[in-house]
Amino acid sequence: MKRREFITLLGGSAAWPLAAGAQQSAMPLIGFMSVRAPDDVSRPLAAAFRRGLSEIGYIEARNVVVEYYWMEGQTERLPVIATELARRPVSVIVAFSTLSALAAKAATTTIPVVFMTGDDPVMAGIVASLNRPGGNVTGLTFASATLGAKRLGLLREVVPNVKTIAVLVDQNSAESQAVLRDVQDAARALGQQLVVLNAGTDGDIDAAFTALVQQRAGALLATGSSFISSRRDRLIALASRHAVPAIYQIRDFPAAGGLISYGASLADAYRQAGVYAGRVLKGDKPSDLPVLQPTKFALVINLKTAKALGLTVPPTLLATADEVIE
Repeated sequence: MKRREFITLLGGSAAWPLAAGAQQSAMPLIGFMSVRAPDDVSRPLAAAFRRGLSEIGYIEARNVVVEYYWMEGQTERLPVIATELARRPVSVIVAFSTLSALAAKAATTTIPVVFMTGDDPVMAGIVASLNRPGGNVTGLTFASATLGAKRLGLLREVVPNVKTIAVLVDQNSAESQAVLRDVQDAARALGQQLVVLNAGTDGDIDAAFTALVQQRAGALLATGSSFISSRRDRLIALASRHAVPAIYQIRDFPAAGGLISYGASLADAYRQAGVYAGRVLKGDKPSDLPVLQPTKFALVINLKTAKALGLTVPPTLLATADEVIE
């Protein structure tokens, strides 16, 4: 794939060519790396990032240039893009996902990097600590291993009579493993039977759903990781094909047709990433900016998907939902 195919200006009037930074030398340049696709689900998140920038006084195309690199799940390209950005006059690299952050960190020790991850950034090796990240890297995490029990409880409210619940785990993600432990502890207390499905590669996903069917799991709880998030559409399609009610970590999934999610607000996280990028442009050192942790959590329910699955969502759950998609 040609490198220009990775550059898409989302929400703007045109795509910036690779030479744009040189042509706009009076403006700071931000390299924006994401494993996502530039689709309708990503558009409001990119807008939230720009809102964060504007809070610090930076308006795209007016006094700052942002080049967007959307990997569309092709994570193997991340080191190439990060290395290319590190060779250019980039003021800040913003990296959305653990893999993006690690690629940016490996590519440069001098250009500031602002990351956003669903993993524990210390366990993932992105920073030394949350309060004192050190070096040229800081950012925010929306990880919370303790939400596993909450998601299990929400799923049981939607399918109260389910005997076996499958848990999809990325064996390569420490945070995913931590969520699994939280779910297992809650399941033991509730007497809920679980089956653990590992998914760290594309082949694992097909095998996981085959095992889900074979073991007659009546619902699915997907833990979070960069890999699992990047395979959103595939997971939703498989859950729909097998008529399996599923709960996910982030709003992306019900927004794209999944059943339900509970987790940190991604829009708020993207906004905060924009704020941090703006602060770095103003002169703050990444090493002086502590890694931010989530403060807002949202329950999102796709009622259309629930109806397609023949489910009746309890009115009490609908009443507490932050967003109902119909």
